[in-house]
Amino acid sequence: MYELTVISDFAAAHNLRFYEGECERLHGHNWKVEVTVASKKLNTIGLAVDFKILKRTLENIIERLDHKYLNEVPPFDKENPSSENIARYIFKQFQKEIKGKDIKAARVKVWESENAAAVYYE
Repeated sequence: MYELTVISDFAAAHNLRFYEGECERLHGHNWKVEVTVASKKLNTIGLAVDFKILKRTLENIIERLDHKYLNEVPPFDKENPSSENIARYIFKQFQKEIKGKDIKAARVKVWESENAAAVYYE
């Protein structure tokens, strides 16, 4: 099995509903996002997938979140925009966008600070 990882980042504001603490107030993060995909095989030139495709796919998803108030962006208008939920959202969106390729999303790691991250995988 081969794994490839691309990394990007975005800045956004949010608040955690029903948190009962400081994070319930409006605040922001500079999130770092790591997406790892897996492939059982390589193509004829020895690639699982071109990194350009992975980077473009991630940028398209992050563009929907960057410099936004996440609590107003679906699905976070209904569910808390926690790092865990953001990781799951990016994973599901990434999986949708790469459907039909010989790769699958393996995991998404979302860092809300340099020492705190959440991972989602199936």
